[in-house]
Amino acid sequence: MFPVNLKTFCPPLVDFWRIRTKFCQKTCTFMLYCGKIEVLSFGKTRGKKYMTNICIIATIIIYLVAMLLVGFAYSKSNNDSTDFYLGGRKMGPLVTAMSAEASDMSSWLLMGMPGLAYLTGIASPGWTAIGLALGTWLNWLIVARRLRRYSANLEAITVPQFLSLRFHDQRNLLNALGAVIIIVFFVPYTASGFAACGKLFHSLFGVDYMAAMVVSACVIVGYTITGGFRAVTTTDLIQSIVMSLALVAVLVYGIGAAGGWDAVVANAQSLPGYLTMMASHNAAEGTATSYSLLDIVSTMAWGLGYFGMPHILLRFMAIEDEKKLVLSRRIASVWVVIAMTASIIIGMVGLGMTKAGALEYLSGSSSETVIVRIANLIAQHGILAAVLAGLILAGILAATMSTADSQMLAAASSVSQNILQEFGHMKLTERQSLFAARLTIICVSVVGVVLARDPNSSVFGIVSFAWAGFGGAYGAVMLCALFWKRCNWQGALAGMLAGGLMVFVWKYLISPLGGVFSIYELLPAFLTSLLVCVVVSLVTPAPSKEIEAEFEAAK
Repeated sequence: MFPVNLKTFCPPLVDFWRIRTKFCQKTCTFMLYCGKIEVLSFGKTRGKKYMTNICIIATIIIYLVAMLLVGFAYSKSNNDSTDFYLGGRKMGPLVTAMSAEASDMSSWLLMGMPGLAYLTGIASPGWTAIGLALGTWLNWLIVARRLRRYSANLEAITVPQFLSLRFHDQRNLLNALGAVIIIVFFVPYTASGFAACGKLFHSLFGVDYMAAMVVSACVIVGYTITGGFRAVTTTDLIQSIVMSLALVAVLVYGIGAAGGWDAVVANAQSLPGYLTMMASHNAAEGTATSYSLLDIVSTMAWGLGYFGMPHILLRFMAIEDEKKLVLSRRIASVWVVIAMTASIIIGMVGLGMTKAGALEYLSGSSSETVIVRIANLIAQHGILAAVLAGLILAGILAATMSTADSQMLAAASSVSQNILQEFGHMKLTERQSLFAARLTIICVSVVGVVLARDPNSSVFGIVSFAWAGFGGAYGAVMLCALFWKRCNWQGALAGMLAGGLMVFVWKYLISPLGGVFSIYELLPAFLTSLLVCVVVSLVTPAPSKEIEAEFEAAK
């Protein structure tokens, strides 16, 4: 341990805390006053129920308003596009690490992954987590430093722009294709976040699913369009803390409600294929399904997606000093491992609670609400417990918001910077450019709400497809761009196109054939992109001496 000056290490968090403290004092006073009125008016039993709901709702409202305050606090600091998209490349190591991982760990961390573990056991989510942990570590180890240095040398502020400048793409074809890929795959990714918000409020309060999504989208859009990258990264840091607290609280309570850790393990061991990494549990038939080597490789392929995630790569480009990336890597890697492990265990604990009679059986997509159901049980134990339940539910919102805001910001930069200005050659002032970016954010959110209108949609399923899209289209090309001098713009363009198309081809045409073809579409898409990029680069003219000199300067 070492002494840390919080104001120096993370000034945005200090500023936010000062604002939040004053707001919370007044809101909590009002909350308690309202609670007294409810108790007096409706009697002890009904009053307790109303008081519980008031505490939960008030906690969530405080959290949402606090996120908007962060956006307003940073609204005056965006002087140009670099500020709005990259925070002026002045992000500290803690903010960079936690923002990258919070934006990575979307609603599937607190909904999709526990739900998968609840239904199928530890194999599928376990191998996914191992792949993601390795991908996280490797991404920080080999990509972060080179990308930070290379993008700064080229003065690139978006991922498509970096590729275009890296290969001296005079026609900006890489800019345009890269931007289209970001929009195509980020819209459903954002939709999955909105779906998580709708499920949260509908399952807990019976609030209309669509209304909950619209309100959540408005809050996310609000602080993103006002504060830009600084607001997004600061809220991501706060939200990673809230997510961590939610995981710990649910885990501790759930183990107790299930009858203790021994009871949880005993229940898991009694189910065929549940507590092993070499088989998957079939809840409908009560049998075990073997987990083959191909299944393991396919599931671990999730880790390949990290090399092509635009919203994560932007964090590498934004850190103030590349030397601080070592600290960021350690923070990010440790947090990811702990968070995913806790998430999987929560799924197992939830099934133990079902066995103990503390929780009803959750089938299908309803299994993704296991943390919501546990939070609802916690809330029944008094006012402080209700506030804690509110924080847990805010943690689910945090997981959703921290990803959706980053995705919308990346989509905004793609339209305003890459398509309109660089590919379309439109002359926009800084004010017009920021207006176009903010309008894009609103449009993406509207389309996302429309796509997520089905309350039975699976958060995990939507995220896995979008993740494959970015990993397949960007992953191999980004590695070649950073580490292979012979790679040229023709190879990069062909690789991006081939990888992006293969995701759709494999998902909808080849995977339904079953057998060995049912592997996760990210793996064949990544390999196809890599192969095409290499072959096309080798059969087309080599890069110019100027491009090779820039490559050497970034080593």
